[in-house]
Amino acid sequence: MTGRNFPDIGDPTEVSFSGSPPEGAHVPSRRTVLAATAGAAASLALSGTAHANDHKLRSLVSRMTLEEKVGQLFVMRVYGHSATAPDQADIDANLKEIGVRTAAEMIARYRVGGIIYFTWAHNTRDPHQIADLSNGIQKASLHQPRGLPVLISTDQEHGIVCRVGEPATLFPGAMAIGADSSRKDARTLGRVAGQELKAIGIRQNYSPVADVNVNPANPVIGVRSFGSEPQEVAGLVAAEVAGYQGAGVAATAKHFPGHGDTAVDSHYGFPVITHSRELWEKLDAVPFRAAIRAGIASIMTAHIQFPALDASGDPATLSHPILTGILRGELGYDGVVVTDSLGMEGVRTKYGDDRVPVLALKAGVDQLLNPPSLDVAWNAVLKAVQDGELTEARLDESVLRILRLKARLRLFEEPYVSHGGVTRTVGTPAHLAAADRIAERTTTLLVNEQRLLPLSRRTHRKLLVVGADPASPSGTTGPPTGVLAAALTELGFTATALSTGTAPSAAVVAQAVAAARQADAVVVGTYNITAAQRTLVEQLLATGRPVVAVAIRNPYDVAQLPSVPAYLATYSWTDVELRAAARVIAGKAAPHGRLPVPVQRADDPAKVLYPVGYGLSYGR
Repeated sequence: MTGRNFPDIGDPTEVSFSGSPPEGAHVPSRRTVLAATAGAAASLALSGTAHANDHKLRSLVSRMTLEEKVGQLFVMRVYGHSATAPDQADIDANLKEIGVRTAAEMIARYRVGGIIYFTWAHNTRDPHQIADLSNGIQKASLHQPRGLPVLISTDQEHGIVCRVGEPATLFPGAMAIGADSSRKDARTLGRVAGQELKAIGIRQNYSPVADVNVNPANPVIGVRSFGSEPQEVAGLVAAEVAGYQGAGVAATAKHFPGHGDTAVDSHYGFPVITHSRELWEKLDAVPFRAAIRAGIASIMTAHIQFPALDASGDPATLSHPILTGILRGELGYDGVVVTDSLGMEGVRTKYGDDRVPVLALKAGVDQLLNPPSLDVAWNAVLKAVQDGELTEARLDESVLRILRLKARLRLFEEPYVSHGGVTRTVGTPAHLAAADRIAERTTTLLVNEQRLLPLSRRTHRKLLVVGADPASPSGTTGPPTGVLAAALTELGFTATALSTGTAPSAAVVAQAVAAARQADAVVVGTYNITAAQRTLVEQLLATGRPVVAVAIRNPYDVAQLPSVPAYLATYSWTDVELRAAARVIAGKAAPHGRLPVPVQRADDPAKVLYPVGYGLSYGR
């Protein structure tokens, strides 16, 4: 019901308890599993809008125990590739951090309403494994008394933040999409990515980023943002929301009320946003308003202090004036509000881990994401209700919102996924081709003196590819120098890769210079340019060989190297973007991208070197 800010996802019609087990999934039939749930769940039949059927959902809530209600509020990590038989190292990690051996045990003990997948937690080895994990989680939950389906989530932003890697389809990140500036492409990204996530059982995606990145020094948002122009960001946010939710995945706009202007990473510190209320309305609020108009399923809070919106000094995640007063009241949002991870320093600076979840609920939050200790947080919420600090009615409000979302996602009706669906959907040739086409439209040419690009295979056949090789951000093959060299070789060049790192030593620089003298041209990847990287590029230029630089993360690098004759921006170092850059370098694709953020001069940051919308093409 988009008019009341509920996601327009699928058709929330009648819940069915008939049908056969999903293909390839070793689970009981839906009739067997769901019939074992509460009588209220068995009678649940949604038709029309969520609010028109609230009495049925409220009946379901009324039959839940207090402990079950508390559990529904939590979205928790768990280690392992399987819900019941993880590797021993993952069992040990679960015992240490959660006090249980497996996801199934965690569900049985805490009745969590959601689980978040991470690569580092070994949840996302490959699509078929992920599907089996999702089915195992659903089976474990639905087998509980009054069992409910689990809302499985992840951070699949694309670009530098992804949890599901190859062979799934990986798209350019947000700032690259901003350089493309196509709402159609943004919608395609959401639709394709949403179809693949749904196929493996992930139904809530913590994307898109709705922050307007106006601070080049922002260490946590940066290229995760669509750009610095609020209206452009708003349009792309709304387009991705439509794509994801049309595919049956709940999108999540983050990080409210806006994390785009900070030089502090809220994972490790407590940022303060100094925008006035008026500036917030004109800048930060714009994409969130667009997301709400688009029927966004959930909105994630930011662990930031925003004095103009709340002078208490509390982080926005714990702020009643921000979440209830502004988000719920002024913006009229009545969907699900989820915290950013409660393990981040930004939300733990002022209060203890036992107080944070209670204060978040009092502020207006519905889902409590990834607390450091689930036992501490779960028991703190339970005790707050028992002591009267929180009312059970307050919990009911959030549980109802969560169940509305699960119903709209048809999780009561279709909790499981199939291996056949994975094979038909994930990483298909059509999906991969769509990602490649979009990536080509994002590559941005910033400098091209004497039309050095595209490089000719006749005059510059032998290439040296050097530069930074940060760890692959999203399960792609990497490293960047290797991906670029391989792609250029496939295009008819003879390319050799030499990783020099983000802070090359004098010996490494000397090695690169020696290798450059044997090449016809050099391609160098820069990553958040450092003094050592500048020295490397300057010495490569001194060899007299043509140098093509590629900013593989922030486009701001170009301001630090004014003597480079050709400079491209890819906004990320994932394979799809690097392969597109190689095609542009080789002339197999034309550069179409335009800067979605301004690049200031290095010697005078008050002056703009390249404005928003700047970008060269091979036609001029």
